[in-house]
Amino acid sequence: MEFATWRRPRAVLWAAAGVVALGFLISLEIAARRYGLSGPITNQAREVIFPPKSGFLSYASLALTMVVLTRRQRLIAFGAAIGIDIAFFLVRWALGVTVTDGHPFGNGALWVILGCGVFAVTRRAGRDLLLLKGVGLGLLLVAGRKAGDTWLLITSKTRPAVLDQYAATADHALGNPSWLAGRLVRATGPIGAHVLDYVYIQLAVAAVIVAAYQLRDVAVERRFPNHHLVRTFLVIGLLGPAVYMIFPVVGPVFAYGTAGGHWAVADMWPDTPPPVHTPHPIPFDEITPRNCMPSLHTAWATAIFIHSRKGPRALRFAGAFWLIATLGATLGFGYHYGVDLVAGVVFTITIEAALRSLARGWDRSGIQLVAHGATVFTVLLVAYRCLPVEMARYPWVFGPLLIGAMLSVVRGYARTTKLWEPKAAPVRRPEPQPEPV
Repeated sequence: MEFATWRRPRAVLWAAAGVVALGFLISLEIAARRYGLSGPITNQAREVIFPPKSGFLSYASLALTMVVLTRRQRLIAFGAAIGIDIAFFLVRWALGVTVTDGHPFGNGALWVILGCGVFAVTRRAGRDLLLLKGVGLGLLLVAGRKAGDTWLLITSKTRPAVLDQYAATADHALGNPSWLAGRLVRATGPIGAHVLDYVYIQLAVAAVIVAAYQLRDVAVERRFPNHHLVRTFLVIGLLGPAVYMIFPVVGPVFAYGTAGGHWAVADMWPDTPPPVHTPHPIPFDEITPRNCMPSLHTAWATAIFIHSRKGPRALRFAGAFWLIATLGATLGFGYHYGVDLVAGVVFTITIEAALRSLARGWDRSGIQLVAHGATVFTVLLVAYRCLPVEMARYPWVFGPLLIGAMLSVVRGYARTTKLWEPKAAPVRRPEPQPEPV
């Protein structure tokens, strides 16, 4: 490997990012082992042979890797992945192995990603940084999913008490939208529930579709754009679980519904909103993740919506549909309170503003936008924790304040990023020349 190649700033930045990501995964692996659990590295290594938890995610990761390949190379890579999956299926069928936990496909995609990595390091002496970036991008997506699963397990083990009563009480300021949406989803029957469930589960696949559009010219231009959706997705997944540790919440269907079993406060979701009283932390089991505040599904769907705005009409429509359907699913299935969604939107826009400012260079407008978003997000969490009773007793005051605070961040982002857009310079008409005498 040529040392001069790694002296380039972007190469050093990518190497540093890889070291940080690997260190983070190792830390999660060690933390999971302390609680008798398998960590993200172990779980990912298992999927080289055993059925993956999500075959769709494996192929979505392969799609991200293939953005650096030519059209012919993409056909070869995809065909190889399908062939390997068929071989795995035939071997399992011959051995009488039934896939009960996971998907019967997806191993082939992971094998091809790893093969591309080996090819970049060995056959090209590590000088093909573009291919290495593509492999890293694909592996980061699947590793991020495993890291997220481990984070959720850690939250359930380290946070024995949850703050659902605080979130549920503050949610009165918004009219208890989870209870309303739960009744609406139940009224739609199995069809509506299945559609929303598919949208909710396959959020990463929708993100890859938008990201693939943004990265469609990477193989031609031989470089990645300064900012794209995958960066936002990964940072959301990295920072979000840290907030879970500060504000652990399990959600209405667990704290106030049948899914919580004997740990639930009462069985009243989605028919009867909880009464307004002074909240207090409640003990909960060591299995259910404390993954509500903020709603990361809302955060990721918001990021998809933002990044789909520069695409064709079909992509813009899909981005809007995925955001609306995700909001309906998070509330309608009782996974989140309305206040979680408000915090999730502010959380995403603040991260998006920070990453865009980092890509274009920090200036006063970018610093102000990020500071405003971070301040609003902090104030929301403090209000949910310290003023939930007041918020419930005066909904006509605090409801508009919550929505207004969120819209102030949205409006600030829209106005600031519009100023960042390059403006076309007017074409100057040539001065008329005097006719020769």
